[in-house]
Amino acid sequence: MEMIKKYITETIVHLLFWTLFCFISLFVFSQYYWSENPFLQYVFILLIIVYTNHFFLLPFFVKRKWYLLYAILFALVSFFATQFYCNVFTSCGCTIMKCLSNYLWQTIVPLIFFSFIWLLFKYLSKEEEIRKAQEEKTAMELKFLKSQINPHVLFNNLNTVYAYAIEKPEETPDLILKLSENLKHVLYESNADLIPLEKELNYIDNYIAFQEIRTEGIKKVHYHKSINSFQYSIAPLLLITLIENAFKHSTTNSDIHITIEVNNGNLICTCENEYETSENNMNQRIGLQNMEKRLNLLYENRYTLKIDKSKTYFISLKLELL
Repeated sequence: MEMIKKYITETIVHLLFWTLFCFISLFVFSQYYWSENPFLQYVFILLIIVYTNHFFLLPFFVKRKWYLLYAILFALVSFFATQFYCNVFTSCGCTIMKCLSNYLWQTIVPLIFFSFIWLLFKYLSKEEEIRKAQEEKTAMELKFLKSQINPHVLFNNLNTVYAYAIEKPEETPDLILKLSENLKHVLYESNADLIPLEKELNYIDNYIAFQEIRTEGIKKVHYHKSINSFQYSIAPLLLITLIENAFKHSTTNSDIHITIEVNNGNLICTCENEYETSENNMNQRIGLQNMEKRLNLLYENRYTLKIDKSKTYFISLKLELL
């Protein structure tokens, strides 16, 4: 579709130029080109020269970067075409300089104009190729980053279901239902660039419910959610990195505070937990680095990430939702 639009636009530009060029040549300079000089006959020769340059000469020389050779050839073609018009079509008997001063413009103007048009559309096509390549690269990076998130979250949930199946089998069906919803979310719904906010928050609710069961008697979870509207969309599996880190790297017998607020199109997610300062948090750093890469790809200049490790591990993410 884009290629068709490009060709239609280029065709319209060409037709408009030739219409204007012939009008100016025949009516503005009528004393030269209407009754005395066979201009319209020369137009056919000019078309051959212009489009030979457009389709063959320019692509050939530009591809090889033979710019000086092309400039010399351009000048020679303009010179001899003008002399051909003077001596064959008009038989004016002018000197070389007089011929160039009177008639050179009608050869050189179309050549310069269509050379510029060719270079312009070549540049636009190149820009479009770069843009598409960047989009494909971005999509591949996002898929790779999301693939790093999915497996270990699901494995943790499966371990929780296994433990409950042994200790509290009567409550296992509800956990299996939550796990089923999360599997659906990760495997199918998260393939889109953006998903409804409600689906992502439901996934987080289920994840925290699993973690509350896993850490019962070991950690106390304080989860608060305040949503004024679910009409927004969000990148899938983005907030889970913050929340998972709060559980994974918090100390035993400590409190975990998680807050998600949505107000006027802004989402603020905060997580706070106690942590061992001596702990090697390489996995945590990798997870946050991956999250920041996704934020830069999807929310460039529309997010704020703050981390404070002075007393507790406090992290705050603010997003401008779509």
